[in-house]
Amino acid sequence: MKKSIVYLLYSEKDLKTYLGSTTDIERRLVEHNRGKCTSTRNRRPVRLIYKEEFDTITEARAREKYYKSHAGRKALHQIFIRIIGE
Repeated sequence: MKKSIVYLLYSEKDLKTYLGSTTDIERRLVEHNRGKCTSTRNRRPVRLIYKEEFDTITEARAREKYYKSHAGRKALHQIFIRIIGE
């Protein structure tokens, strides 16, 4: 069974991030870099810098929702700093 994933992309163009969830990270990354996602279309290229795997898409979406909350943004920022630097 495929794992569900919460992922963080980094835009090489505007140095910002995008957070999402999927069951097919390879396909989703291609879609982002081909301009198929309106949120990242003008921010290409993007690269995958972080992911977390879950057994169900429900769990992945719950984690994505947490990361988009105030407390979650702080936690995600710490992950980002650890990976990219300040």
